Amino acid sequence: MSELQDERARRLAKVEALRSQGRDPYPVRFDRTHTTAELHAAYGGIDAGAEVDDTVRVAGRLMLIRRQGKLTFATVRDATGTVQLFVSRAVIGEDRHAAFDDLDLGDWVGAAGTVMKTKKGELSVKATDFELLAKALRPLPDKWHGLADVDTRFRQRYVDLIANDDARRVFEIRFATIAAIRRFLVDRGFVEVETPMMHSVAGGAAARPFITHHNALDIDLYLRIALELPLKRLLVAGFEKVFEIGRVFRNEGLSTKNQPEFTMLEAYQAFVDYHEMMTLTEEMVSHVAREAIGTTTVEIDGRSIDLSPPWERRTMIELIREHAGVEVHPAMPVEKLERICDDLGVSREKGWGPGKLVLEIYEKTTEANLVGPVFVMDYPREVSPLARTHRDDPALVERFEPVVLGRELGNAFSELTDPVDQRERFEQQARLKEAGDVEANDVDEDYVRALEYGLPPCGGLGIGVDRLVMLLAGVTSIREVILFPHLRPELGES
Repeated sequence: MSELQDERARRLAKVEALRSQGRDPYPVRFDRTHTTAELHAAYGGIDAGAEVDDTVRVAGRLMLIRRQGKLTFATVRDATGTVQLFVSRAVIGEDRHAAFDDLDLGDWVGAAGTVMKTKKGELSVKATDFELLAKALRPLPDKWHGLADVDTRFRQRYVDLIANDDARRVFEIRFATIAAIRRFLVDRGFVEVETPMMHSVAGGAAARPFITHHNALDIDLYLRIALELPLKRLLVAGFEKVFEIGRVFRNEGLSTKNQPEFTMLEAYQAFVDYHEMMTLTEEMVSHVAREAIGTTTVEIDGRSIDLSPPWERRTMIELIREHAGVEVHPAMPVEKLERICDDLGVSREKGWGPGKLVLEIYEKTTEANLVGPVFVMDYPREVSPLARTHRDDPALVERFEPVVLGRELGNAFSELTDPVDQRERFEQQARLKEAGDVEANDVDEDYVRALEYGLPPCGGLGIGVDRLVMLLAGVTSIREVILFPHLRPELGES
């Protein structure tokens, strides 16, 4: 047998021994009086060497145990921190002390006792009794090396979070980020809503959807690729500020930037345009940074970036001119743009229009060089089917993406409110889909019908929550910020 199998068999034998003694290795509950954080808050001020008469009950996972004859020192950790258990044979009795020493690292244990502080100043619970709360059959990873294999870290996140302090730090930032986004928007009058995850028509983004089947209705449905269209229907209904934080699904590849299931924030506000949405974005991101990490300065890839507003605002056309050294515009003849792509070594496909070519030039020559934070403004109309045509240039739309260190954090528009224009855009998308573009959308007849009832002037914003957390936590892979990322199937025994 392998070393892991041997250890598991040894621990299973302990489980059977406990049951033969009438003890349940997996009891139904434990009544504790304090979390470890509450214990430190209440008693952290006592003097070294002091002891109080108060009896407390604490519980946590056994992370460290030092056996020293008639004394045993153990560290237990709960969700809020750690505390030391001081287990003395003279206090707890010989049999119970031996039973405590028979515990294994990783076991969950509850203990009752009085509060003391060792002469070295370590706050401790002097145990008068203890109870095994859950027997761990598998050993924890080595304290210093954790889970060595990155794939195993993500696959066994429950172990990664036990052994890896930095993983817990990242997810504390994630939880604080989502809570701060919610508070920021609610404080500004936005209403949080929930919209369907299954749609009859995939829309709101250029992405390949997952398809499922509803048996009772005998119809195919799409897992949502964006939150956008139901939220804008709510503006038609008379809500003026709405947002949703929710999962979206895109049937695409796995990479350090992409997962098939991820979290989006989308917010929509009536009577504003994309300029106000830029202001909202920079104010929200800087607020969230202060709440989640205590500062607007982030450190990533060895660079320090200040997220405090105002952020730079630049058009895509001028950024391409600056970084690629060429003059391009979606109104240019497609043949000229194709030659520019060839000269720059930008790959292209037959049939791409001028707007798609301009976007490809930007993404391949310019985006990765942007440090930011910067709002990249005024995208080609051809690649933006839900955005309002630019008030000064019909070949462009009023769209921006916030970019930091070459990574786009989101996407935003002055929203298209003209139902006739919207139908034409949808029909163009449908033609692309018929021609083989798996990311193009069908015509959403109900959304067009909603627009015909009148969508007020409005701005919309989508932020990739996972990418924002990556930025704030200083990590470079999206798998680091998703609790249970999708991975290739596991092979063999683990």
